[in-house]
Amino acid sequence: MLILYILSLLACFIFLARIVDLFFISSLDKISKDLKLSSDAAGATLMAVGSSAPELFVALFSVLKPGNHQVIGIGSIVGSAIFNLLVIIGAAALIKKTKLTWQPMIRDLIFYSLAVSLLVFFIWDGEFTLIEALVFLAVYVIYVIAVVYWRKILPYSNNISDIDVVDPHREENKTTKLLDNFLRFIFPPKEKYYLTFLVSIFIIAGLSYVLVEVAIRSAHILNIPEAIIALTVLAVGTSIPDLFSSIIVARQGRGDMAVSNAVGSNIFDILVGLGLPFLIVILISGVSIETGGNLQSSSIILFASVILLILLLVISKWKVGKLSGIILLGLYLFYLVREIILL
Repeated sequence: MLILYILSLLACFIFLARIVDLFFISSLDKISKDLKLSSDAAGATLMAVGSSAPELFVALFSVLKPGNHQVIGIGSIVGSAIFNLLVIIGAAALIKKTKLTWQPMIRDLIFYSLAVSLLVFFIWDGEFTLIEALVFLAVYVIYVIAVVYWRKILPYSNNISDIDVVDPHREENKTTKLLDNFLRFIFPPKEKYYLTFLVSIFIIAGLSYVLVEVAIRSAHILNIPEAIIALTVLAVGTSIPDLFSSIIVARQGRGDMAVSNAVGSNIFDILVGLGLPFLIVILISGVSIETGGNLQSSSIILFASVILLILLLVISKWKVGKLSGIILLGLYLFYLVREIILL
């Protein structure tokens, strides 16, 4: 049975990666153009939704499912944030040395540090309240406003494209061609991108529900805490597409994009990925949400990782290279070994 669950996890991760990359983000890009959003505003809102949709739905279903499984939602987002910060940025830095555009990085690091600080503070007492959920969402609204007007505060020009959207009708390799043809049979034509958006949401939600169910059952079979499955397996699985995309753009000499997307995605994951599901559930149930498991210690590691990244960037004068990559990847390896030892 465990082997069946493992295969189910792998299948869900693969389907999520292809659907998000080929259909969901592509439809969101067209919708953002219809709404006449600036590239910054689209990146901070619709594109953030696109890259973080699996984590958002996993968090939502974990708190909606009876039986106090909310640690899966919190754990997947905390674990994903650690993975994005250490592995994605570390891999991009290891592949090619990059000079970051410091003006937007300062903005994102300020809000990311605030988001992680609030996360640690809010879950430290073992519960999450309505006010805390509203604070998360309010901070994200402020972040979007800051993104839109930041160029007026600290002017800068982009050296890279703001949004890198995958063409759903590009040439594929043999390993993905069969799957992509099957998905194109399910999805509407590219001209009907609003319908594509709705179909994507429906399928991503369904796959995320399966992930939550499989994670719970796997944890019970292995007799390990659900939080551990969420912090490691679910977190890595939902972040793998971002890792591959970041490696590609880093090889193209656009490591700036990889770092910015990783940090921006984490801001959305924490503030909206937790704030919105928790707000919905608290309004429905009328009671606060309990937190626990290994989340406090992992949140502290996430906070320490943020401080380390800021120090690395300041010391290296906003340049990331092989040394930074080795340090960040080594820290993630230490985190994984620590979680395994604590089982």
